[in-house]
Amino acid sequence: MTENKIIRAAVVGYGNIGRYAVAALEAAPDFEIAGIVRRNPQDIPNEIRSYPVVGSIDELERVDVALLCTPTRLVEQTALEILSRGIATVDSFDIHGGIIDLRANLSAAARVHNTVAVIASGWDPGSDSMVRALMEAIVPKGITYTNFGPGMSMGHTVAVKAVAGVRKALSMTIPTGTGIHRRMVYVELEDGYNADAVARAIKEDDYFVHDETHVRFVEDVDALTDMGHGVNMVRKGISGVTHNQLLEFNMKINNPALTAQILVCVARASKRLNPGCYTMLEIPVIDLLPGAREGWIAKLC
Repeated sequence: MTENKIIRAAVVGYGNIGRYAVAALEAAPDFEIAGIVRRNPQDIPNEIRSYPVVGSIDELERVDVALLCTPTRLVEQTALEILSRGIATVDSFDIHGGIIDLRANLSAAARVHNTVAVIASGWDPGSDSMVRALMEAIVPKGITYTNFGPGMSMGHTVAVKAVAGVRKALSMTIPTGTGIHRRMVYVELEDGYNADAVARAIKEDDYFVHDETHVRFVEDVDALTDMGHGVNMVRKGISGVTHNQLLEFNMKINNPALTAQILVCVARASKRLNPGCYTMLEIPVIDLLPGAREGWIAKLC
């Protein structure tokens, strides 16, 4: 890819991440927005009226890459449909235990249709995965603890909203230390549903079953919602034979804004990859940046 190549990107889904994805694409020097794909293309907010808003990606003119801003559980189906059209996809799939299977399934489809899929391209999994890999490389023996929050988990919140009886929801991740988390779930209950049954269904969902989870029923979820989040990552161990190497990485973020920005930089990198399916761990960091490699080498090395 040359410095002047303009990449045409479609945004698939216009929820929290999709809104920020449009803003990130508008700010990028090497992208243009081919259009936005929505379940209801008649619903066009003012801020995207200058773009084609459609119900199917087939209605858009040339698309190089699709940013999948859908719930995680719709990623595989959506990606397979778009890859079959020869269009690259990037997504922020966030079920850590499902990444290997998804990579295998999308890899086969991407190769058949001579295109690229990059999965799990949010901040965790995603950019945090790259930080963990660097920590492992320079401190080969030791333990890494990844502590999330406190903050709103978008994937967990979407999972709660899918439970029957939930009108609105917010799932907060509270770190308790050493990589262990508490899930605080706040729910507006639909009329006619049993609170105990709804709470039980939430706790039995794969997103929550492995963590301490508390479900609270409230009158107004919106009054509690804050999209801030963060991570504290610590690795202590040994480099060579030298003990007491301590590495730490911290960030405080707006969750959907950072996720969207990562999708954009990964979409850029996807144009430099051979057909197949990849995670962020498999992408050279320099390919996430716009323009020629030499300029970044001179600036960052």
